[in-house]
Amino acid sequence: MRDWSNLPVFLAVMRQGSTLAAARQLGLAQPTVARRIDALEHETGLILFDRDTRGFHPTQAAQRLLPLAEAVEAAVDTLAEQAAALAHPRPIRITAYGGNLSPRVHAIFSTYAQAHPDIAFEFLPDVRVLDLKTGEADIALRLALSDPDPDLICRRISTAQWGLFGAPSYAEKHGLPASPEALHGHRFISFKRQGVPPRLHDWLARHVAPEQIVQTHSEIDLVHAAIRAGHGLGLVNLRLVGDDPAYVRCFGPIEELSLPHLLLVSPQAWTRPEVKTFVRFFAPRYAAIYR
Repeated sequence: MRDWSNLPVFLAVMRQGSTLAAARQLGLAQPTVARRIDALEHETGLILFDRDTRGFHPTQAAQRLLPLAEAVEAAVDTLAEQAAALAHPRPIRITAYGGNLSPRVHAIFSTYAQAHPDIAFEFLPDVRVLDLKTGEADIALRLALSDPDPDLICRRISTAQWGLFGAPSYAEKHGLPASPEALHGHRFISFKRQGVPPRLHDWLARHVAPEQIVQTHSEIDLVHAAIRAGHGLGLVNLRLVGDDPAYVRCFGPIEELSLPHLLLVSPQAWTRPEVKTFVRFFAPRYAAIYR
């Protein structure tokens, strides 16, 4: 076949049921549609429609060619979408807990942006798990409570660990417990938010009396602020604490709280060349921060 433009005409007649309706859909004159069908029949050597006074009626040959023509249509649509994406790259949308987007991590983005000024990023800091497969984000930096969807492209970054921390001011007034068995008499700050598994809150609830949890926040940053202010002790990711003098470790890591730290990419985003190029640059540098 040399003239692929006849295929959309064929599909329109098959779907609309007549050359008149097909002509309206395509914005062509009805005689033009009929001539294009004649040309397609001549090129294929097949009778695709029986003609009578009531119009065009698909033959068995047309019915057998229909799924193949639809496959060509889908391939052309995909080619057009990919060409548009290459010509006008969309922002790469990245979801992560805000604490993971530290100055060191942002430095990686800055270095990449200098070399690729045409690539834009959209950051979606959130502790909620956004659905990559439905397009809520392209890339997730995520702590995995369960095995990730096998359709997602996955790279393990590190193992995230938690410990119990307080502020120097709290330690000076109340001392610090050295083990989970020594929590009696202390005050605690907890995190609990609808839509987020309450694993940290549940650990505290199993180890201390309800009245010892004096504050519960739905924002993890507020938990960290309350701990640094000396209002109580709380569970904090060891990597996020680093060597910050505002925190004093009581004990940890607490092995039962450890989780794999993953970089996940949606299968749709992975088809975009700019996403692949960025991930190959970003992943090893991001992982190096967590070694």
